[in-house]
Amino acid sequence: MEQKWPQEVWLVRHGQSAGNVARDLAEAAAGHRIDIADRDVDVPLSELGERQAQALGSWFAALPPELQPTVVLHSPYVRAFETANIMMQRLDRSRLVVESDERLREKEFGILDRLTTHGIAHYHPELYEQRQHVGKFYFRPPGGESWCDVILRLRNVIDTLTREYCGERVLIVAHQVTVNCFRYLFERLSEKTILEFDRAGDVPNCSVTSYEFDPSLGKGGHLALRLVNFVAPLEATGTPVTASKDLPAAPKA
Repeated sequence: MEQKWPQEVWLVRHGQSAGNVARDLAEAAAGHRIDIADRDVDVPLSELGERQAQALGSWFAALPPELQPTVVLHSPYVRAFETANIMMQRLDRSRLVVESDERLREKEFGILDRLTTHGIAHYHPELYEQRQHVGKFYFRPPGGESWCDVILRLRNVIDTLTREYCGERVLIVAHQVTVNCFRYLFERLSEKTILEFDRAGDVPNCSVTSYEFDPSLGKGGHLALRLVNFVAPLEATGTPVTASKDLPAAPKA
C-alpha cells in the first residue's frame, strides 16, 4: 500500500518569548495582569529565545542532508515565525517548502488573555470555578478556545500533511498547546493521558517531539514516536532550557 504519511515530523515549540518572561514576573509577584502591551500574535522572542532557536537550528543543520527537513510549517505568531526563521538560516532554504499556517496558532484565550491565575480568580471567579469543574480539555473561555477546538483545526492540518507532504520530512514550529494536541492525535491518546503528560511539566521552549513513519504500524503504516521534549541541542551548547507557559497562566486540570 502506498505511504500516505510524511517520512518524519518534528514538533518544535517556539523559543522563549517576551510574553513568557512577563508572565513569570507577574506570577512571582502574585499580580493579576501580565505586563505586556503586544497582542499575543505579536509577542516576539526574548534574547534567550533567539539563542535557543540558533542552537536548535545548528542541530538540524548537523544532520545528514538526506535527513534534514524538506518542509517547514509554522504558526504565524511572531515568536513562532522568528524561531522558524532563525532555524532556517542554518539550513539550505532552496530545498525547503515553507508555509505559514494559521491553524498552527496557539490556543486562543479570549476574555482571559493576559490574566494570571490570580487575575482569573479575581476578575472572573465564576469562570475559574467552571474551568476547575470542566477541566482544560473541554473548557472554552468566552471568545477563546478549548483544547478540543485546537484539536479540531489540527485534524485539518493532518489532512494537509497526508495529502501534500507524504514522504517528506516536515518541521512544524508552533506552541505548547499545539504540540500537546498533535501528540493527542498522532499517538491516539485519551483526554486523561494527554492531561497527565501536561501536568507532568510544560513543553520546553525549542524542544523537539518527533515521529517517524513505520510501515509495520496499523493498516498502511503510521507515525511512531521517536523523541519527546528533546532538549539535548540546547544543553550541548550551554543554552539555558526554559519551560514557561504561554499567555495566560491557568491552573492545571
